[in-house]
Amino acid sequence: MRPAELDRVTVAEAADRYVELVRAKTLTGALSPATAEVYARDVATFVTLAGAENVLDDLTGEDVDAVLLAFARKPDGRRPAAPPAGPLPETPAGGPAGQSRSTQSPSSQARFRRSISTLFKHAVLAGWVQIDPMAASTITARQRGGLRPERRALTREQAQGLLGAARSLQRTPAEGRRDQQMHLRDALIVLLLTTLGPRVSELVRANVEDFFTNDGVRYWRIFGKGGRTRDVPLPAAVAETLDAYLERGRAAVPDKALLLSWRGRRLARGDVQGVIDRVQARVDPAQRRTVTPHGLRHTTATHLLADAVDMDAVRRVLGHSDLSTLGRYRDELPGELEVAMRVHPLLRTAPPASPAGDPTPPP
Repeated sequence: MRPAELDRVTVAEAADRYVELVRAKTLTGALSPATAEVYARDVATFVTLAGAENVLDDLTGEDVDAVLLAFARKPDGRRPAAPPAGPLPETPAGGPAGQSRSTQSPSSQARFRRSISTLFKHAVLAGWVQIDPMAASTITARQRGGLRPERRALTREQAQGLLGAARSLQRTPAEGRRDQQMHLRDALIVLLLTTLGPRVSELVRANVEDFFTNDGVRYWRIFGKGGRTRDVPLPAAVAETLDAYLERGRAAVPDKALLLSWRGRRLARGDVQGVIDRVQARVDPAQRRTVTPHGLRHTTATHLLADAVDMDAVRRVLGHSDLSTLGRYRDELPGELEVAMRVHPLLRTAPPASPAGDPTPPP
């Protein structure tokens, strides 16, 4: 049973408590001392990569992905890299430079992921995190090949089915008390996640005052990681749902939070998955597929990029500081290669050339 209140411990403090518990298990024979030390070493590495002073509950699936990939790239001091072809570069003293160490083996990467997963499972039970961020991680461990991103984006048909179900909630007749009518709120959550791809922490932190109108366009001022903000314009359908929710669906309470529970309190991160699942239940089974909030972030990036939207614009929508991060969010779509080859730019019919001497430029 989970504790009633959250204990916002730092990554370092959580690691210290967890390692102490792991080592205590060696006294009862539940773990061997060697296994306990492996756990302790992996957790110490996690603290270094995740940031000792960060609050454990603030880590997202995206943060876990970054930690796992950073570990996979760490040099493995036990195994030297294969010597490169050709002569080795020389040091300033004139001797051959030392060989760089190879990166972590696939089995080490899989073991590290298991160690971190076990830490977060304990953190959920101990009340250190509201929701296990491993559930939103897109990096999976394979014994052969190491850590690989798991594809999470919905196909166009699946995404349209989910959006259609969300928009149908706006036509649901109002019944009972207004403060218990959650259909407009649920529709808004799914539309924002699927079309703008915010982090779930950004979504639940949103306040009513963060949405504003400029020159007739509705914007959401999103407060993201590292204190950065971004103003993202809302598609017309999303803006309509937002206005309907503020007018008819949001309870009149002093709390400034945009998304409220039926009790009138700010919605928690852990509640968002339940909202998505409820809306998914209204989707035709042929178009339905389980998806997490982070999977909807992948969906936003994948379909914007597939539709040739400028990469920097997609980066700004998602709130990334670096274009290279988009590579983790661009998932493969069924049939995209066939479409690309059908409209190959080098095989398009060229316009007829103007007759020689004709000064009239082509239209």
